[in-house]
Amino acid sequence: MLRYVLTRALSLGLSLVVASLVIFAMIEVIPGDPASFMLGLNAQPETVAALREDLGLNGSLPVRYLGWVGGMVTGDFGTSYTYRVPVTDLVLERLQVSLPLALYALILSTVIAIPVGMIAAARRGRPSDFAIMGVTQLGIAIPNFWFAMLLVVVFAIQLRWFSAGGFVGWDDGVAPGLKALTLPAIALALPQASILARVMRSSLLDVLHQDYIRTARAKGLSVAQATRRHALRNALIPVLTIIGLQFSFLLAGAIIIENVFFLPGLGRLIFQAITQRDLVVVESVVMLLVFAVILVTFLVDVTYALVDPRLRRRP
Repeated sequence: MLRYVLTRALSLGLSLVVASLVIFAMIEVIPGDPASFMLGLNAQPETVAALREDLGLNGSLPVRYLGWVGGMVTGDFGTSYTYRVPVTDLVLERLQVSLPLALYALILSTVIAIPVGMIAAARRGRPSDFAIMGVTQLGIAIPNFWFAMLLVVVFAIQLRWFSAGGFVGWDDGVAPGLKALTLPAIALALPQASILARVMRSSLLDVLHQDYIRTARAKGLSVAQATRRHALRNALIPVLTIIGLQFSFLLAGAIIIENVFFLPGLGRLIFQAITQRDLVVVESVVMLLVFAVILVTFLVDVTYALVDPRLRRRP
């Protein structure tokens, strides 16, 4: 197990190095001078030169790259030119919204999808199975931003059970904060639950046709007992992959939902930084999100080994 974890940790480190090179290169190839863009067309050359020096744009590419990476390693992500505050403070502030929202949506998605997928697999070919697959196909097809607006119209405008947008903060308590995140979490969770339910059904059906399941049934176990004791654990391996990918998407890809509900999360921060050409924020936040994605993938790989001990013996 230790060798398996160390191998995956080495792969994580190499992935981070490659990702940092790609992100830095992509930012560098963007046309235009960031300092001139920030100051406008009528800025004086001396002012532009001073801003370039302040942003560290006059150094060579290797020096700037090493300085950027070294700052991130030590926890110094630089200072946002637009907000005039350290990027670390911006990220920590926005994570208070994005991270609970992603976890909330992931929990909702998992709690809905796994039982629904199990029911569909147990009733394969029956009307309930076709109904579930039809609903999940509809959930995949509907854009989540349209579903989010529908939730706002029904539950915020007509029924007035929730607010139409904004975030009250955690200072007022956990319950008001979770209430403000409920509609965005549902809008994010239902499409992901549709995908996860279909994967759960397919995976469970594959496992239920294995020889050891037939042996368990021949020994007198019911379908439910064989599924719970033997099939479910092995069927969860591909499901864990989807859950890991979904968490990464929910954390990094909720830009539209955060804009629909006016949530001050990481998605809106990246969008605003791109439009304002605040490259310090863009580089740092994107790298942090890439790190989160790679870390989640690493944790999923480790979970694989815990669920299926056979993977620990693979090189």
